Amino acid sequence: MSFKTDFKPIALKDTNLFKPIKVGNTELKHRAVFPPLTRRRAIYPGNIPNKDWAATYYDQRSQRPGTMLITEGTFISPQAGGYDHVPGIWSEDQITQWEKIFNKIHDNKSFVWVQLWALGRQSTPDTLARDGLRYDSASDGIYMNDQSKELAEKSNNPQHGITKDEIKQYIKEYIQAAKNSLAAGADGVEIHAANGYLLNQFLDPKSNHRTDEYGGSIENRSRFTLEVVDALVDAIGEDKIGIRLSPYGTYGNVSGGTEPLIVAQYSHVIGELEKRAKAGKRLAYIHLVEPRVTDPSLAEGVGEYHDGTNDFVYSIWKGLIIRAGNLALYPEITKEFIKDGRTLIGFGRYWIANPDFPDRLEKGQPLNNYDRDTFYSLTSEGYIDYPTYDEAIKSMY
Repeated sequence: MSFKTDFKPIALKDTNLFKPIKVGNTELKHRAVFPPLTRRRAIYPGNIPNKDWAATYYDQRSQRPGTMLITEGTFISPQAGGYDHVPGIWSEDQITQWEKIFNKIHDNKSFVWVQLWALGRQSTPDTLARDGLRYDSASDGIYMNDQSKELAEKSNNPQHGITKDEIKQYIKEYIQAAKNSLAAGADGVEIHAANGYLLNQFLDPKSNHRTDEYGGSIENRSRFTLEVVDALVDAIGEDKIGIRLSPYGTYGNVSGGTEPLIVAQYSHVIGELEKRAKAGKRLAYIHLVEPRVTDPSLAEGVGEYHDGTNDFVYSIWKGLIIRAGNLALYPEITKEFIKDGRTLIGFGRYWIANPDFPDRLEKGQPLNNYDRDTFYSLTSEGYIDYPTYDEAIKSMY
């Protein structure tokens, strides 16, 4: 295993990153968060977490006590999915495997939140058609790109703007998925409303062309996301819920910074969350994708947006904030972000390659290089075979 050579690590042990903080009902011992990372190792058919590798993967990355982990995006229902090797949390087989994973994490005295995921138009229409499922989004026919349009037409599964009754059904599925997550032992759930997926498709004017109460105005485009929040708060309690947002994201052909009112859109959503918080229903956290990463499919440092910042969120939301996006190689930016006592930091790609990542952050140790080609391959390589720092050093001699 080779270390990244063009990077000089800095020990962060004397910063806020290694001070304890309470998130929901969990007492973290540091503020480095393992964020949701799609790995595509689930078993098909069934969208079942991988029985051979997944528990080991999460076990390796939760070894440091008091660590917060957010699972890979997890489908709330078959209709919300459409990728064969991504896990769900609607069936007994899925819940059984998640329980084994969560037990591993808790045995390490760490904590786990399930990211609840609905794809919308980022799904694959031919896969959905194979399974007798709709190709859903906020609006009819507003395709993500020419390829998705062609697949939809060939599979006779055109993009469908979901009806009000179907919105209600999705909300029921979010509720059930959240309850299933807690029943399996999770400490909380994260609502995925970022990165161009279904809830983001409603928030964004580029994908939402509706003319009913779920489209048109900023308030209307926010409605579905806030209804999901309210439903989950009623079902499982606000202290067990976080939400992920990506104001400047363009992945999935949404607006990002090209929309002049994008900050207004997200200020409204976050303002509504703060209004609920002041009424006694404060979510555990808001998770923000930094404008440093507008498109997670691109290599690190590519596609950065330089004309906006997530700092506006702090003037509205007075709870905890997780910031994530190309920060592992920029400890000086991490140090600046965590000066704010409400901030935690998510580190993704390099935590994949460095299972002992918090220890390396604390001590300023070199980082293993990651192999991007194995991020989504259906193998144990690039998943559970990355060494700890001590293992890497031993292998060099």
